[in-house]
Amino acid sequence: MKNRIARLALRASALLTLGIGVIAAAPAPAPDPALIAAVSDPARTAAFVARDKARHPAEELAFFGIAPNMTVVELWPGGGYWTEIMGPYLAKGGTYYASLNAPGDKEEDAGVQRWRARVAAQKDRLGTIHETMIGAGHFDIAPPGSADLIVTFRNLHNVMEDGSADQALAAAFKALKPGGILGIEEHRGRNDKPQDPKAKDGYVREDYAIALAKKAGFVLVGSSEINANPKDTKDWVDGVWTLPPTLSQKDKDREKYIAVGEADNFVLKFQKPKH
Repeated sequence: MKNRIARLALRASALLTLGIGVIAAAPAPAPDPALIAAVSDPARTAAFVARDKARHPAEELAFFGIAPNMTVVELWPGGGYWTEIMGPYLAKGGTYYASLNAPGDKEEDAGVQRWRARVAAQKDRLGTIHETMIGAGHFDIAPPGSADLIVTFRNLHNVMEDGSADQALAAAFKALKPGGILGIEEHRGRNDKPQDPKAKDGYVREDYAIALAKKAGFVLVGSSEINANPKDTKDWVDGVWTLPPTLSQKDKDREKYIAVGEADNFVLKFQKPKH
């Protein structure tokens, strides 16, 4: 425990030295029973459930302060891991926007169709999901000032890659109510290497992410080490995709990468100023 506290103190000191400020990492509040029930639902996709030990969905959403009556926007829902949790959780009293990546990339377009097929197959359970788009000139992710919470999970590197990070964060700021929360989870890059503005290896320095959000007008109000993984050395042949769940090297050194586990991830909580 002493060693862990020392490591966190050193990391905080490093961030302060860079002049960006830091919020001390803190444990997430206990998830409410309805959120635990959504995560525990046996109707969830088995492959998603298998990742819960690495992703801590109930704890992370509780850290962001989700509530069942909120208007929530998810940026780039991917395969639907979070959709299968937040859909049922928000179905009765909340509003859920899924901001899908704009068309134009063949692989990503196919991913959107797979997401839509999964949602259609679980329509009764997931409730109404409002589709919007993000990217390639599409940044109206929700009506201005309507969202209580916007979340994006391991997608900041995507908007960095296509050069739209500033636009995406500005869109989040516009869509949030004053006092609303932006939650960002991302693969944590190494502090001893300059940040690639395109994040081609999938890793983003935590200080870089904080600076991007602050540039958009957000205030950092919390951070969590819930998805930290000290085994991730972040120097893999295919970047973050070398590790699970992608395992880009297939059978080559497969057991080695499985032993490392999913990437080291930071979890940051930002707020749109109330005034």
